[in-house]
Amino acid sequence: MGLQEHLPAGFLLTTVEKLAGHARSRSMWPATFGLACCAFEMMHAGGPRHDLGRFGMEKFGATPRQADLMIVAGRVSQKMAPVLRQIYDQMPGPKWVISMGVCASSGGMFNNYAIVQGVDHIVPVDIYLPGCPPRPEMLMDAILKLHDQIRHTRLGANRDREITELEDARLRQAPLHHPRTA
Repeated sequence: MGLQEHLPAGFLLTTVEKLAGHARSRSMWPATFGLACCAFEMMHAGGPRHDLGRFGMEKFGATPRQADLMIVAGRVSQKMAPVLRQIYDQMPGPKWVISMGVCASSGGMFNNYAIVQGVDHIVPVDIYLPGCPPRPEMLMDAILKLHDQIRHTRLGANRDREITELEDARLRQAPLHHPRTA
C-alpha cells in the first residue's frame, strides 16, 4: 500500500504538470532576431517603461544555446532564412517562436522574390503578432498569451494523447468550403 493508492487518480502528475508549466513560462530567455523597424519596438519593450524583466525575461541574449523563445521582428530575406533556421535548430527544446509584425508574419508590403512571405515557411510559429510596427504593449500581450499556452501544455503521454485528440477533432470538422459540383 503506497501513497498513490490513497490519492485521487492523476493528482501527482497534474501537480507536476502545473509546476513545470509555471516554471517554464516564468523563466523564458528570448533570442532576439531583429531585422527591421519592429526590432526597435522589441528593444523598447525591454526598457524601463515596459520592463519585460517582471515576466522573467531580463536576459535578451544573442546566443541561441541559452534561449527558449525566438522573437522574429521584421522582414526575413531569402538570404537570411537559412541563418534563421540554423539559430532555431541550435536552440534547446522546448522552444517557442513569436512572429512580430506583419512583415515577419506574411511578408507585409514586400511581395517580391527577395522576402520570405511569412516566417512560418522556415520555423514553426506559436504566436503571430500583427501591426506595422506592433507596439511594445502588443508584444507584452503576446508574451503573456504564450505564457498561458505554456502553462496549460501537458507533459509526456498526456501531451501525446492531447495532440492526437486535437488532430482527430480537427479532422472531423466540416470543411469551410464545399467543392463545386459539376
